[in-house]
Amino acid sequence: MATKQDLNFNKNEDKMKLRISELNRKFATVAKGGGDKRIAKLHAQGKLTARERIDYLLDNDTPSIEIGAFAGEGMYAEYGGCPSGGVVIKIGYVQGRQVIVVANDATVKAGAWFPITGKKNLRAQEIAMENNLPIIYLVDSAGVFLPMQDEIFPDKEHFGRIFRNNAVMSSKGIVQIAAIMGSCVAGGAYLPIMSDEAMIVDKTGTIFLAGSYLVKAAIGEDIDNETLGGATTHCEISGVTDHKCADDQDCLDRIKRIIDKIGEPTQTGFNRKEPALPAEPIESVYGIMPNERSKPYDTREIIKRLVDNSEFDEYKKDFGKSIITATARIDGWAVGIVANQREMVKSKKDGMQFGGVIYSDSADKAARFIMNCNQKKIPLVFLQDVTGFMVGSRSEHGGIIKDGAKLVNAMANSVVPKFTIITGNSYGAGNYAMCGKAYDPRLIVGWPTAEIAVMGGSQAAKVLLQIEVASMKAKGEEISKEKEDELFNKIKSRYDEQTSPYYAASRLWMDAIIDPKDTRTWISMGIEAANQHPIEKPYNVGVIQT
Repeated sequence: MATKQDLNFNKNEDKMKLRISELNRKFATVAKGGGDKRIAKLHAQGKLTARERIDYLLDNDTPSIEIGAFAGEGMYAEYGGCPSGGVVIKIGYVQGRQVIVVANDATVKAGAWFPITGKKNLRAQEIAMENNLPIIYLVDSAGVFLPMQDEIFPDKEHFGRIFRNNAVMSSKGIVQIAAIMGSCVAGGAYLPIMSDEAMIVDKTGTIFLAGSYLVKAAIGEDIDNETLGGATTHCEISGVTDHKCADDQDCLDRIKRIIDKIGEPTQTGFNRKEPALPAEPIESVYGIMPNERSKPYDTREIIKRLVDNSEFDEYKKDFGKSIITATARIDGWAVGIVANQREMVKSKKDGMQFGGVIYSDSADKAARFIMNCNQKKIPLVFLQDVTGFMVGSRSEHGGIIKDGAKLVNAMANSVVPKFTIITGNSYGAGNYAMCGKAYDPRLIVGWPTAEIAVMGGSQAAKVLLQIEVASMKAKGEEISKEKEDELFNKIKSRYDEQTSPYYAASRLWMDAIIDPKDTRTWISMGIEAANQHPIEKPYNVGVIQT
């Protein structure tokens, strides 16, 4: 006879598998970019799609991770949408060397840059700069999407920042390789030419500051695009590009040969031993993670399914129990884990503690642990399932703000790389303390169960309802119980939509939504990338209230 525990496990597993099926369906849609007709049109021109180019370039039978697959999800509906932000970005391996590849998707508005396109490209460059990763640009873009030029062109984090980053990366010795495989116009022409080496595909690649129509309008000259800025022009006359390539495959093969000859990077020296799989099957995490957000569970059971041999050593195990701190290995890499404990725990200091809440003792413990990991040069992994810091008179009198500030300070100033996995809730200041996007994690991803918000949907809806009802009553309106329930459900529905992991991923608050079983790959590849960027400054937390 099945136990209640077995039934709960099976229910959780079923719900998680449904979420993963939804994730896979959504990804299959965005992976088609502008759709089958536009893909067919591209093929008719003798060109590969952005994803086909990346697949051809990356080594076979090696792992890769995609950044921002759901960027732009549900955005720009008035313009027909912008799947994956109109650009595909992957971290993978070329000739055995880890790289990041950025490929414009010409099936989405001819590869034009929407605001989210710019944000996503800047994220790719940020990853390259943080990790000294070679970056490869596969250019096929019509330039700025003119109807939204005011949101992509002039500001600090807009289109022009790309070229500033080109220059900064070049000065730091970060390898940049560019291939002009389609259109490359106006200001966008600077990106490939500010790279170390640029190649252009004959007959399909063009690069110029102004196309033939604009040239005709501006100076009255009649000229076709190929003569103006094609491969022959720039490889034989202007010298703007370095290599002429026969087709997409020839171009990508040349990139492989260039990468094959790059010198070895300087290693940071993060500790790695022979990798081992978890003793507990990682897929069983599906049944442990409760579908209902308020239900407790033991986070140690999650950790067992992520770390090598399911072995980890806890730091201050019996103190500050609402946060677990532990050292372990993931795919051979030594890591320090900071994880919210969702199980109801009994504290000698505070009595029974609610799961997922950060208390003063937990904040103090986590801050100390983070300092230790920096001292020992151990990368940090944050497992977020947090509803915030504990509130109330006892917490305030005990100095929860001071202890929370200590944790934020220790985490924010960390010089070892940080990686954040949002497994469940990510609410309020808990998001900050557990290394949310604002605190520079090298990579930040969420499981399909992730939610990011100031507070939970029901709590927020109750607060907003009170404000709205008070406003209506002040105007003399009578509010029935039915009307109040209707308003509550309307507010909660709107708020719940904004806490969805897809809402967060569309705005690049997270780099990806992932199947939990892929968590180890993301962390391992992230640490491998970080290991190419030596730590440049000593760990210093500055002023901390004690």
